[in-house]
Amino acid sequence: MKDEFVVVINHEEQYSIWPAGRETPNGWRETGVEGGKSDCLAHIARVWMDLRPLSVRR
Repeated sequence: MKDEFVVVINHEEQYSIWPAGRETPNGWRETGVEGGKSDCLAHIARVWMDLRPLSVRR
């Protein structure tokens, strides 16, 4: 069975992946993207262009 993950984002607009089916950790929310690890990481690479936290970008 292939491990499934969800893409999560925090209040600073930093991305990560989290095992699907587990409770999302405090301070993070799901983005609606789910799949295999490589698919989730590829999505993050496409959308997270500026790695600086939101508070620094402002």
